[in-house]
Amino acid sequence: MSKRKSTTVSDKPHKRVKASDEEEVDDANVYDSDQDDQDDQLLGKQAQSAGEVVSDAGIVESITLKNFMCHSLLGPFTFGSNVNFVVGNNGSGKSAVLTALIVALGGNAQATNRGSSLKGFVKEGESSADVSITLRNKGRDAYKPEVYGPAIIVDLRITRDGLRTYKLRSKSGQIVSTKKEELLSILDNFNIQVNNPVSVLTQEMSKYFLHSKGEGDKYKFFMKATQLDQMREDFVYIKTTKHVTEDKVEQHSECLKDLKRKYLEKEDRYKSLESLDEMHTKLEELQKQMAWVLVAEVEKESDPIKEKLQSDRRATEKYNEKVDEWKNKVEEAEKKQRQTQEQLDGITQQLSELQSKCAELKAEVQRQNNTLKQSEVTVHRCKANLRDLEKDKVQLSSRINDLKLSISQTTGVESQARTERMEQIQTELENLRHQISTLGQQIDQYQHACSRAKEEQGKMRREQEMLQRSIEAYRRNLQTMESSRSNRLRRFGEHMPALLNAIQEAHKRGQFKHRPRGPLGYLISLKDPDLALAVEVCLKGQLQAFTCDNHEDERLLQGLMSRVFPPGRRPAIITSHFLSHVHDTRKRAVNHPDYPSVLQALEIEDPVVANCLIDQRGIESILLIKGKNPPQNCTQAFSKEGDQIFINRSYTAEQTRANYLSGDVEEEIRHLQREMENQEAQANRFQQQMRKLNEDIKQNEGLLRRTHIEQKTTKDKATKLQLELTDLKNVEEPQSEDLRPLEEDLQEIVTKISSKHAEFDEARAQMAVHKGSYEKAEQEYKQHKEQINTIAEEADSKKEELSKTDQEVMKCKHHKKHYDDKRSAHLHNIQTLEANLESKEQELEASIAKATKICPERLEVRRTARSLDSEINRLKVKITTQQEQQGDREEVVRQYQEALENYKNMAQQMKNLNSFIKSLDSVMNQRLQVYAELRRFLSARCKYYFDSMLAQRGYTGSMTFNHKSETLSISVQPGQGNKADLSDMRSLSGGERSFSTVCFVLSLWAITEAPFRCLDEFDVYMDMVNRRISMDMMLKVAAGQRYRQFIFLTPQSMRYSLIHPFVYVQVYESS
Repeated sequence: MSKRKSTTVSDKPHKRVKASDEEEVDDANVYDSDQDDQDDQLLGKQAQSAGEVVSDAGIVESITLKNFMCHSLLGPFTFGSNVNFVVGNNGSGKSAVLTALIVALGGNAQATNRGSSLKGFVKEGESSADVSITLRNKGRDAYKPEVYGPAIIVDLRITRDGLRTYKLRSKSGQIVSTKKEELLSILDNFNIQVNNPVSVLTQEMSKYFLHSKGEGDKYKFFMKATQLDQMREDFVYIKTTKHVTEDKVEQHSECLKDLKRKYLEKEDRYKSLESLDEMHTKLEELQKQMAWVLVAEVEKESDPIKEKLQSDRRATEKYNEKVDEWKNKVEEAEKKQRQTQEQLDGITQQLSELQSKCAELKAEVQRQNNTLKQSEVTVHRCKANLRDLEKDKVQLSSRINDLKLSISQTTGVESQARTERMEQIQTELENLRHQISTLGQQIDQYQHACSRAKEEQGKMRREQEMLQRSIEAYRRNLQTMESSRSNRLRRFGEHMPALLNAIQEAHKRGQFKHRPRGPLGYLISLKDPDLALAVEVCLKGQLQAFTCDNHEDERLLQGLMSRVFPPGRRPAIITSHFLSHVHDTRKRAVNHPDYPSVLQALEIEDPVVANCLIDQRGIESILLIKGKNPPQNCTQAFSKEGDQIFINRSYTAEQTRANYLSGDVEEEIRHLQREMENQEAQANRFQQQMRKLNEDIKQNEGLLRRTHIEQKTTKDKATKLQLELTDLKNVEEPQSEDLRPLEEDLQEIVTKISSKHAEFDEARAQMAVHKGSYEKAEQEYKQHKEQINTIAEEADSKKEELSKTDQEVMKCKHHKKHYDDKRSAHLHNIQTLEANLESKEQELEASIAKATKICPERLEVRRTARSLDSEINRLKVKITTQQEQQGDREEVVRQYQEALENYKNMAQQMKNLNSFIKSLDSVMNQRLQVYAELRRFLSARCKYYFDSMLAQRGYTGSMTFNHKSETLSISVQPGQGNKADLSDMRSLSGGERSFSTVCFVLSLWAITEAPFRCLDEFDVYMDMVNRRISMDMMLKVAAGQRYRQFIFLTPQSMRYSLIHPFVYVQVYESS
């Protein structure tokens, strides 16, 4: 049963011989005090002669402990290859080394008798314990030497939770495996058995088995050491398996009878099915004909499809001609539209220039008119002064003449008083006339100031109304933006969510043939946010528009809009056939390496939306540039600021920011708030200016009223004085002797008249000049006005022409799209026909394949598929009726084959099981005989080696095995041979009993195999004589087994390291 054989010291130490030869000792001699030196010399010679023997694989080279049991760090301890003594006082860590060896090499905690679980081996206060063991891996029994090298390092870590992890390293320290299965393979290869008490004998195991008083315990120790107990357990398991198998055989015997009966019944039914063969043969023939008839019918069905496909392919050319015709018309209409637009742009530019010139001329006419009016006022004032002076001259002349005639009738005093009064009145009248003239000028000034202020007030009122409308628009946009924080759809109007919900509900009810899409701006997104303003200006009102597939859906959508939107504020609806793919725009799309087109700048998931914008706006042919100069050959583009740019002109955008496509809602809200604040501040300034204008108007109107009243009062006063003067002039008084003052006054009046005449002539000449300038300016203004009207009429005609051209373009595009759609539908029909034809061809191929599979050669059948099918059905009914009577053939055959197979399988299983039981009986009988023979042989060898070991001390003894009662009785008698009676080991002294135990252990060593053997405190109860004898015996055995390793743990001191070179002593000090 041993795995390997021992070696002994010889001339050729590398050879192996039988165990009986190599382990025999000279047991005839007994030790006495005179033989000690001779034995020491003999051991020295054996060690010298065996010095070249190399230890075999599996021995322990070193061991290291960290935080294990009560020790922080022990080791590393290096062991010799043969005999090792671990010496140290109690508590120094000897047993800890042995315990670590058992645990690290797969032993359980109970086997160490040091604890019930692994977590008990972790030092108190530490989280884990580590054990590292190095095993030799040399020789022909080495385990994977190409992987591990000459040594295998086993690292064990035990956590505080009791978990055990392994790391198996090579000689170089590289981790090879962390699996316990690999460790078990290594231990099995080296035949290391840490749970075998002969390999590792702890103090507790020694006390339990060797020092126990029970003979049954010693027998168990013998059985466990020789592994006979494991063999016996295997035999018991095999016997149990045999009984289970026999029970299954009995059960299967009953089943086999039932299966045989069923098999015979199915065989009888199977033999009665031969009458159906003819009908089945005929049915197969009809099915062959039916297969080829179906092929012929599929060929007939394919012919009309082929004819229709050829006809439609010929008709495709007509659709292509129509599409090309309307495409040319669209190009002509667009060319005419561009020409008209260019003419209109030229006229508009000319009109703008004329209007600015006309405004200058109008201002000049107004200035000349004011100058003319001032000249007229001057002329009228001069004329009135001349008239007054002439009147005064006539009156004064008349008065002088009257005075000359009546000078004799008046007295000098009265005439003097009256003359003074008249002169006073004349002076007052002159002052009053001057005051009236001044007041008239003031009235003109006040009236002009009032009219100018009222005109400015009306202008500011109109600007204020526009500003207020702008503020309201900003307020609505701000409310829309704030509501779009949670719903982006509200940017397109506060009623948009309600409209989309109504559309969704109507679509769920199936009212729409195709769900409308919109608003279009909500269904698109920008790749570059900086182009938002340009795209929004380009698409304009189409961002809020909806698109429908047909006019019925359009009418339904208009009804929904009328219920949701207020009147006059509904989005536009574009009706166009929906397609599942985007138009192919490669031929007409504009491409530029630096600037994208509108189509390229947008992300549009829905093909319907993309097609709508392509059809309505041509977004594939409009570039979005970042400067003001369009690229070469680009007919239309939009700048980043939203300006529309053509080759030779550009139009500034009305809006400065994007309202619908901007990405940052918060920034738009802040911008709108700033704009509202600015416009509200401007409105406040307008209100202040309006209040100031109102105050000015009120002040001027008050001054005008007061001036009118003052003028009226002055005129009334002048009238009274004039009446008084007339009365005084009419009074007849004597002519004064001194007429010189009157004559002087008359002369002064004549002088004034001459001066006023000159002033009047000059004013009239100046008025004539101003009138000529005014008439010239007015004539030039009228000419420009007529020219503007003429050009405006021409612009109106061009606008009307452009509108008609736009309608013509839309009409041509509509017709082109109509024929495009018809051609697409026609091509789709062709594709459908091609698919149907392909499907029919595939169906034909499949039918031919099926028919060929049924009948390889084609059959020419004149019958129709209907007649064949009816005959097949009748034959099937007949077969079914007969099968109902006899059973389905396939089912019967299947059941028969199944019953036969089951019966054969069960019979074979019974045969195999019976053969297995017979073979098992034969093998078991042989192995039980071998087991009994081996047990007897091992018992005899154990007795022989035990007697030999006792004889070395001069003891005699006996070893009695009772295998029935499983007891082992050992009797030992110190003394000379038969001179003393044998007695039980319990009557011996402690040292004698320990020596006898050592002999028993050595006898078990002789009949078992292991790479190393460990004994813990084997000499604790021995006196010095017995200890020396036992030690020499073990050293002699070790000297003869140099390929084995021996580890002895003892608290006693050793001196053999000074005598024997193969003895290695480790001394532990108490920690």
